[in-house]
Amino acid sequence: MERIIQILAQELGQKETYIQNVVTLIDEGNTIPFIARYRKELHGAMDDTTLRTLADRLQYLRNLDKRREEVKASIESQGKLTQELAAAIDAAATLAEVEDLYLPYKPKRRTRATMAKEKGLEPLAQALFALGPQVDPQALAEPYVDPDKGVESAEAALQGASDIIAEAISDDAAVRKSLRELYLRRGVLVSRSAEKEPEDTVYRLYYDFRTPVGKAMGHQVLAINRGEREGILKAGVELDDETARIAVRRAVVPGRAAMEFVRSAADDAWDRLLKPSLEREIRNTLTEQANEGAIHNFGLNLKPLLMQPPVKGFVTMGLDPGYRNGCKVAVVDATGKVLDTAVVYPTFNERKKQEAIDVLSKLIRKHAVAHIAIGNGTASRETEQMTVELIKKVGGGVSYMIVNEAGASVYSASKLAAEEFPDYDVNLRSAVSIARRLQDPLAELVKIDPKSIGVGQYQHDMPQARLDETLEGVVEDCVNAVGVDLNTASAPLLSYVAGLNNTTAKNIVKYREENGAFTTRKQVLKVPKLGPKAFEQCAGFLRVPESKNVLDHTGVHPESYAAAEQLLALCGYTVKDVAAGVISGLRENVKAYGPEKAAEACGVGLPTLKDIVDELMKPGRDPRDELPKPILRTDVLEMKDLKPGMELTGTVRNVIDFGVFVDIGVHQDGLVHISQLSNRRVRHPSEVCAVGDIVTVWVLEVDEKKKRISLTMKKPREATV
Repeated sequence: MERIIQILAQELGQKETYIQNVVTLIDEGNTIPFIARYRKELHGAMDDTTLRTLADRLQYLRNLDKRREEVKASIESQGKLTQELAAAIDAAATLAEVEDLYLPYKPKRRTRATMAKEKGLEPLAQALFALGPQVDPQALAEPYVDPDKGVESAEAALQGASDIIAEAISDDAAVRKSLRELYLRRGVLVSRSAEKEPEDTVYRLYYDFRTPVGKAMGHQVLAINRGEREGILKAGVELDDETARIAVRRAVVPGRAAMEFVRSAADDAWDRLLKPSLEREIRNTLTEQANEGAIHNFGLNLKPLLMQPPVKGFVTMGLDPGYRNGCKVAVVDATGKVLDTAVVYPTFNERKKQEAIDVLSKLIRKHAVAHIAIGNGTASRETEQMTVELIKKVGGGVSYMIVNEAGASVYSASKLAAEEFPDYDVNLRSAVSIARRLQDPLAELVKIDPKSIGVGQYQHDMPQARLDETLEGVVEDCVNAVGVDLNTASAPLLSYVAGLNNTTAKNIVKYREENGAFTTRKQVLKVPKLGPKAFEQCAGFLRVPESKNVLDHTGVHPESYAAAEQLLALCGYTVKDVAAGVISGLRENVKAYGPEKAAEACGVGLPTLKDIVDELMKPGRDPRDELPKPILRTDVLEMKDLKPGMELTGTVRNVIDFGVFVDIGVHQDGLVHISQLSNRRVRHPSEVCAVGDIVTVWVLEVDEKKKRISLTMKKPREATV
């Protein structure tokens, strides 16, 4: 364990003491959000992302240790474990290196080499491999001819010996490591069309594709893999055969370069065993790296999407566009409660469109609708144009926003939606979800499988368990960063609070329904199956606006209430002053008193003291309120209105390896290629922007036929068309 702590400290650039503390906290069953927020003194204020990286690497290194012991035990049971081999296994830094060392001792299916050994040819192989070039292989092989064992001739004996030597070379850990490094330095990832005369498909870029293994991009690897699975592409990793053969010969016959027999066996080891094995391994390595990159990118995109600023306190109309089944309409109040529903048919003809505008106008006036949320799916362009006419007809005062409806249909057909809206059909549930996504994106999106939210690429090709684990961690971090109203939160939202799960979340909702609103944080301890440990983890993230104790409205943990009250007393305030909002001088008073002295007097560390001050200054604050507000529009652009050089403001919808997609108020999102993101070199678009960012872009090119819009984020004088 001591070595693991040292490795983690070095990799993360943290003190070993901090790493040890985090490992202890994790082993004690503490959650990452709780550790990140309420145990800062123990880990030097690492953020949740760093802590999750630490937890992942901790698990990997522990699995590596476990595998080392398993391998050594297996070799020991064969009576072949030497001190040198045990030391090499202990020094192996990766699971791949451990498996390489285990390969010669790993139980195998019957191979040409095992069959040759069964014929008694292993001593011949050892003799041929050990002796110099002056030895006559034919003469050495003669004594091993034995028809009863299936060795009909000296040539057959030599062939068997060659097979044994080739497999021994293939199983040599040093040889495999050397060739693996050679593949990574000089290998080439290639793909070509599986057909002689291929059709024009999304894989056309890969019909004749070559790139060095070390420079292969994740999206290229994943695209090639998918094209190969669909039978459209053929792919592989190429390495110059002669270069590889020379590398193998140098590794195994340094003093016997002239001995053709061993040299031939080495070449056979490369051609028949090493080449196909290592090519598969390199492909797998590229795929694993691409998957990790895509999963990481998905998480990067998901977080800002979930953390989009809510448009709170307004009656909102949700429009779920459609052609044949019409446009589904739902009006919800400021809290998300459904006030009214309807179905209109604005895409059928002009008369139906005017009827739709009349119906929606009445709903807007009846319920004082302030904002309209339009789903970005089928028929959204026509619905957006109709909405602009609608806003003009009602005389303004209403604005709209195109909302990403990814996953809305999944949610509306789910068991959860059926429980939440038993009286509405699937289509109307979707309209409600779209309206609520504008009001509070986080509270609504947590009801949907993160993979269905649509801010990644190739998500269905990813290792699903790993993807789920990463995305659920992102959702958990977002929910706990914002905090949850204990009296209004849905069970899905509560289930992401640190220390809670689906069962305790449902129990909270049930308790609330049976006993009325919670009036204190401690009251949650009465909820079935929610014990002291779960309370410790979740309490600081739950908000109880109905509580008489203002500290229950804040992110101050109950374990620090006494410290908060002591701090207020030191600075001449009371808890009542916090509730009344008359503690504007708190920061200055703490500074005058001395932060270190104040922390000591309150019995907490400096990081916790700072957090307490922040929470007391803004009880119930929402960190999303400090982010740029979403763009609400009152007019619409069409693709034909776009001209090169036109300046527009847009919202980043997706960030992928080769660029970002930006909603500029046209039905089709525009692409800012990675080369157009900045005048400096950009390794990945996530360095420049994130999902939900409000950005200024300029139009480079418009292709109406292919519905493509090319944009740049460089200023016009810097842009290159």
